[in-house]
Amino acid sequence: MFNRKTKNTIDSLIGATTVIQGDLHFKGGLRIDGHIRGNVVADLESSSMLVISEQAKIDGEVRAAHIVVNGVINGPVFSSELLELQPKAQISGDVHYKTLEMLSGAVVSGKLSHDQPHEPVLKLAANNA
Repeated sequence: MFNRKTKNTIDSLIGATTVIQGDLHFKGGLRIDGHIRGNVVADLESSSMLVISEQAKIDGEVRAAHIVVNGVINGPVFSSELLELQPKAQISGDVHYKTLEMLSGAVVSGKLSHDQPHEPVLKLAANNA
């Protein structure tokens, strides 16, 4: 149904017993099973995929092209392509997305904002008659 052109491979893994304090910047695919206290931001120049597993918790802002959530996020979420909210997803913060897939059981405590592509504004020419 949706045209999924984003990269679907995972390059890096943050294990379930890992706790990171500070911002995390990545390229490609990343799976988080641990706890991040900071922002998780993908490189804007390339396609990115972020998987937040059922055990994962992020206290901070999340930004990536394709995001799959089945854990907890306390902070705003920005998905430039596809955001998938799995049944155990819990987001406390505003969510900005281009395409959203939300399964039964997922919870969002915040505002959902559909980010539409910017279209040029048409202006009428003034009639000088």
